[in-house]
Amino acid sequence: MSVELPLWRALTGYRILTLGYALALFFLNYHEYAHPLGAALYMGVLTLWMLLTWNRVSAPERCTRAFLIADLTIALAGVLLSAVVDSAQRVDGGAATLPSIWTGGAVLGLAIKGGWRWAAAGSTLVAAANLVERGSAARDTVHNVVLVWVSSIAIGYIVEVARASERTLARALQIEAATRERERLARDIHDSVLQVLAMVQRRGAAIGGEAAELGRMAGEQEIALRSLVAGGLVPPQRSAEQLAEDAELVEAVTGAPRPPVGPCDLRALLAPHEGATVTFSAPGTPVLLEAAAAAELAAAVSAALDNVAKHAGAGARAWILVEDEPDGVIVTVRDDGPGIPEGRLADAEREGRMGVALSIRGRLRDLGGTAELVSVPGQGTEVELRVPRGSEKT
Repeated sequence: MSVELPLWRALTGYRILTLGYALALFFLNYHEYAHPLGAALYMGVLTLWMLLTWNRVSAPERCTRAFLIADLTIALAGVLLSAVVDSAQRVDGGAATLPSIWTGGAVLGLAIKGGWRWAAAGSTLVAAANLVERGSAARDTVHNVVLVWVSSIAIGYIVEVARASERTLARALQIEAATRERERLARDIHDSVLQVLAMVQRRGAAIGGEAAELGRMAGEQEIALRSLVAGGLVPPQRSAEQLAEDAELVEAVTGAPRPPVGPCDLRALLAPHEGATVTFSAPGTPVLLEAAAAAELAAAVSAALDNVAKHAGAGARAWILVEDEPDGVIVTVRDDGPGIPEGRLADAEREGRMGVALSIRGRLRDLGGTAELVSVPGQGTEVELRVPRGSEKT
């Protein structure tokens, strides 16, 4: 909800209540006016104006500049008319003007709509009208004028700061959403395109001849793509219709079905990893997660096993342990490889190799979970993936 919306609603209530106060003062002092019929005519116009426009200040789109000018004009007319319809004795004694404190509503409307500059202009006009009506700069008049002037400018400034903060927050949320989408795409690229390019480069170099040239070109494209993924480029925001079209295009090109909806047994997704060098352990009962969350968790496990195959050596063994807890699911991937040297992960991210940063930690972060990596040189590496219950892909 907008920060300024409650101010508009409060202003609506202020105008209604202060009209009632002004009418009460008028009826109580009706016989003391020098020209009571003229005063009654103005109060009738003011009441009719309020009946026709009481909800114009309930929302910014209805409170136009023309309305604010008309509102302020009626307030100023009432202040100046008070010197004509009221007795000189009452004016000199500091009697309230015909619109009384209702005038403040017109100034506050300018403050909320246009900020402190509009508030300063409106309160200055009200101050001048009050001094003309009184005929002198009496102490109580100056006190009221300064109070209206300072309070309206302060409210106008607060509104401007609130609007700037809202714009900053909205921009930050847009950047965060775009960054999360970029990281998701980068994970998909890392899990598919980059690995294919790396394989082409290695196989081409091994075969030689024209294949070596193809491998060299694939290596150049891999480096360029890694730089693009790691460069932090933020794509423009896309509509829901465009995103749906993209999803259909990806499904048509890749042949990969969209993730199913509903609970999914995580064991069925992880069991195919078991083999001669991979041991899989899980509870005897189904480990249920939302399908999208289970798919992302399985992809993170695949990325961890890919790292084992690449960096732990051909003879390294890996173990997958699934733990089903009341508040979440924990999957641990451990290997007996040489471990990761200190600082190697940070270097890999700077080089654009985002396997751990995106394919593992990024996926778990999007699920509201965590990914903890513990590695001791010479003693292997352990990755603990924790996903809370009710996680859904964002």
